[in-house]
Amino acid sequence: MFGVIEGTGFEVIDPEFDDCLIGHARVERLWTGARWSEGPAWFPAGRYLIWSDIPNNRMLRWDETDGSVSTFRAASNNSNGNTVDRQGRLVTCEHLTRRVTRTEHDGSVTAIAEHFEGKRLNSPNDVVVKSDGSIWFTDPSYGIMMDYEGERAESEIGACHVYRLDPETSVVTAMAQDYVKPNGLAFSPDESLLYIADTGGTHLSGGPAHIRRHRVASDGSLSGGDVIADCTNGFFDGFRLDQAGRIWTSAADGVHCLTAEGRLIGKIHIPEIVANVCFGGPKLNRLFICGTTSLYSVFLNVNGAR
Repeated sequence: MFGVIEGTGFEVIDPEFDDCLIGHARVERLWTGARWSEGPAWFPAGRYLIWSDIPNNRMLRWDETDGSVSTFRAASNNSNGNTVDRQGRLVTCEHLTRRVTRTEHDGSVTAIAEHFEGKRLNSPNDVVVKSDGSIWFTDPSYGIMMDYEGERAESEIGACHVYRLDPETSVVTAMAQDYVKPNGLAFSPDESLLYIADTGGTHLSGGPAHIRRHRVASDGSLSGGDVIADCTNGFFDGFRLDQAGRIWTSAADGVHCLTAEGRLIGKIHIPEIVANVCFGGPKLNRLFICGTTSLYSVFLNVNGAR
């Protein structure tokens, strides 16, 4: 079937997308009331989702057991991207403090990345953890460009890079330095590839609105960096991959599903700009979607990459 499937939110562009769908599944709005939702992260042990409401300076928690939403943290230092490390701890990008933090099992917060070569980071945006424990994050300047999502300031680094935090030495290394505004990022299921979105077109006329693909060497160094997809509606922001290597990425009209090579095969239409997504649920077959003001979800016939 091609085209929009009435009443579902799904748009099939290529028959391959049909295999990703459950015929009677529908997009659900779980909650609304945010100003700019971002950074969903799923905690399987507690069956809950954490996400950021950046301008409202808070983090929210949705509970799968009863559907309730509560405040997880306020103030949150204008938190943005979140992920879960290999020990089940929350890792968070903070705009206001211009750092990456880890929430320990006892609830205390540890700053794990604040500087690069002695200079303050811009405003860490999105973050992923590799199987070796290294933490990879992007550092565009959105949080220091205005007071709405952070605090206006000059960039000390003077550029926007993608970084790796070494789990043993805590050294922060710039892994990619040719991005305008590096944003969402995710590894392929086997971690041989790293995909990074560049949203430089938000503040640069004719700037990038695409996803690039890098090869990851055994020592963690990157090569390649070819553009695999240009966004057809707005900008690719945050994204995650499923076990087959497909990319489920945010866009202005919802969620776009791309093949590993960047070919658009389908969409999940959402009535707001989408900023980020993640897979959750016991089987990682539920896609959680951060729209501008709301949290959505949909069950799919795919499983998120672990």
